Amino acid sequence: MFENLSERLSQTLRHVTGKAKLSEDNIKDTLREVRMALLEADVALPVVKEFVNAIKERAVGTEVSRSLTPGQAFVKIVQAELESVMGAANEDLALNVAPPAVVLMAGLQGAGKTTTAGKLARFLKERKKKSVMVVSADVYRPAAIKQLETLANDIGVTFFPSDISQKPVAIAEAAIREAKLKFIDVVILDTAGRLHIDADMMAEIQALHAAVKPVETLFVVDAMTGQDAANTAKAFGDALPLTGVVLTKVDGDARGGAALSVRHITGKPIKFIGMGEKSEALEPFHPDRIASRILGMGDMLSLIEQAEQKLDKDKAEKLAKKLKKGKGFDLEDFRDQLVQMKSMGGLGGLMDKLPSIGGVNLSQMGNAQGAAEKQFKQMEAIIGSMTPAERRDPDIISGSRKRRIALGSGTQVQDVGRLIKQHKQMQKMMKKFSTKGGMAKMMRGLGGMMPGGGMPRL
Repeated sequence: MFENLSERLSQTLRHVTGKAKLSEDNIKDTLREVRMALLEADVALPVVKEFVNAIKERAVGTEVSRSLTPGQAFVKIVQAELESVMGAANEDLALNVAPPAVVLMAGLQGAGKTTTAGKLARFLKERKKKSVMVVSADVYRPAAIKQLETLANDIGVTFFPSDISQKPVAIAEAAIREAKLKFIDVVILDTAGRLHIDADMMAEIQALHAAVKPVETLFVVDAMTGQDAANTAKAFGDALPLTGVVLTKVDGDARGGAALSVRHITGKPIKFIGMGEKSEALEPFHPDRIASRILGMGDMLSLIEQAEQKLDKDKAEKLAKKLKKGKGFDLEDFRDQLVQMKSMGGLGGLMDKLPSIGGVNLSQMGNAQGAAEKQFKQMEAIIGSMTPAERRDPDIISGSRKRRIALGSGTQVQDVGRLIKQHKQMQKMMKKFSTKGGMAKMMRGLGGMMPGGGMPRL
């Protein structure tokens, strides 16, 4: 996400470092580059103009403080303006009403409304500890009703059945009555979309909104449509009292124009971003963290939160105790680490949130990242083809065992050999962790495994 914009801005902002003072002359070229970077990212022109003017107004004449170089001062101004454009802070859903709180999902067909309804249901159930009912008022697409039912069953939330013979308002009212009887906290109402905005569609959704009086009316929009996302959001905002926006398919949008345009054009906050197809791939939108990510500073807070939610604390504690007792780091432990990394979005999910290192943003290492993800899958397959005894003690793996493991995992005998060799290197590193001053030694060892630092290859 934001790779193109991040790369351009990072290069541009380096040009102002070393200046004794920020003046209109010495930031003119930088501002021009910032303007071009934003336009290339498909940010709406009115947003670009206001953004650049705001930076210029704040930056010109700013003296260098004792602790900051002009470059750092300028970056700080750009970061503050990015946050301002996207919204000061994350705005939570306003669910503090008499239950059930109704959340209405609106948007064009193909934007990902139904999938987002499922993701939001999971988010509310797991993160907010709410009981949730989902219901589809999309009477034009039977497949959408079935899709929502499948998602509800997978996530473990209540599904209210509906069919194409019913009227959308009747479906919604019946679902709310049922939710009251079952003491359900939140009802998520999925609505029909169209391939384009039309009067009939708007009239139908306005009638639905008037009947159910939702506490949240969320506009779901595909981030990859760029400026069109902001324009469509405005059209929906004129027809409905929107309370927020959900940007979907953000992981496939390298430009980021929609995120920077939607808030400014609609005046409505971006509340969530969809970062993948899985039901857990929905993140609250934090403008300050996204601004930090755009400027190559990473997003460590989101990474920590993700780790707290996804990592198995019991397994981590057991491994730490095992290492402290001087017991080896076996292939079972190695596989657990690979599975845990996968649960956090794989290598790509981690790199996206890490800061730049020496001017290189790790999230931009697309080819190396893809190759590493492929290697991790191969490793997991090889370890999965081993017996429990082989995983505990790889030294017993003879040539004939290697051939059997390679056959079972769809790999080559050389691949199995390389994995065993790499595991031995990790074992040595983990041994340092269990000794005095081991953490520092281990971090030095990890430094050599970073991309570009000679990571052991499979």
